[in-house]
Amino acid sequence: MREKIMWHYPEINPIALSIGMVNIHWYGLSYLLGISLVWLNISYRNLSQNLPWTSDDINDIVFYAVLGVLIGGRVGYIFFYNVDYFMSDPLVIFRVWEGGMSFHGGFLGVLVSLGIFALVKKKEFFSVMDLIAPSIPIALCCGRLGNFINTELPGRIAEVPWAFIYPGETFGRHPSSLYQAILEGPVLFIILWSFAKKHPPVGAVSALFLICYGILRGFSEQFREPDQHIGFLINGTTMGQILSAPMVVLGFILIWTSYRRR
Repeated sequence: MREKIMWHYPEINPIALSIGMVNIHWYGLSYLLGISLVWLNISYRNLSQNLPWTSDDINDIVFYAVLGVLIGGRVGYIFFYNVDYFMSDPLVIFRVWEGGMSFHGGFLGVLVSLGIFALVKKKEFFSVMDLIAPSIPIALCCGRLGNFINTELPGRIAEVPWAFIYPGETFGRHPSSLYQAILEGPVLFIILWSFAKKHPPVGAVSALFLICYGILRGFSEQFREPDQHIGFLINGTTMGQILSAPMVVLGFILIWTSYRRR
C-alpha cells in the first residue's frame, strides 16, 4: 500500500527582523505590503481608466482607509471573536503583533473612516468606495499570508494530499488561510477589476464586492476550524459566515438600486 504523503506546516519565525529591542514581525510587514500595493494599484487604475481623482485625493483616501482598517479590524476582532479575553486583559487590544484582526471589523472601520472623508471633502460616498473596491483584494491576500506565517486560521481535519500537519499535531488539516488568500485575493481581484473596467453605475462595484466577498468567505469557512471558544453557531455555521451573510444581501440591494437609478 502506498504511503500517504504528509506535509508539515512550515516553521517560520514570526519575527522578520530584530533591531535592538525592536522586533519587526512578518504580520506587520504583510499589512505594510498590502497597503503599499493597494495605494499603487488605485493610482494606476485612476490613470489608466481616466478617473477624476487627484493624487492628493488618493493619498487621503488611503490614509483614512488605513486608519479604519487598523482600528476597526482590531476592535472588531476583540468584540466579534474574543471579548472574554479582552475583559480579563484589556491591554490585549494593543498587542496587534500577536495577530488577531477581523475583516468585518476592518470593513466597518473603513466605511466609517471613508464616510468621514467623503463628508469632509464633499465627495460622493459610493464613488469613493467604487474607487478602492477593486484594489482591496490585494491587501486581503497579503493579510491572509500573514495569517499563514503566524499559524493562524487552522483548517478542519482533512485527508487531502495537500493537507498540512500543524505544530503539535499528528493529523492533517486544510490550509484554510491559503484558501482564503487565493479566494479573497486573486479570484476576487479578477472579478472586480474586470467588472470595474466596464464603467458600471455608481455603487455597482461596491455592491459586487459585497456579494462576491460574502459568498467566497462563506465558502472558504467550510474548510476553516471555528475558534475553539466560539465553535459552531446556528445550524453549524461559523461566526465568519454569519457576519458575511448580511454583506451578500446588502450587495444585491445596492446593485439593484444602482442600476435602477441609472
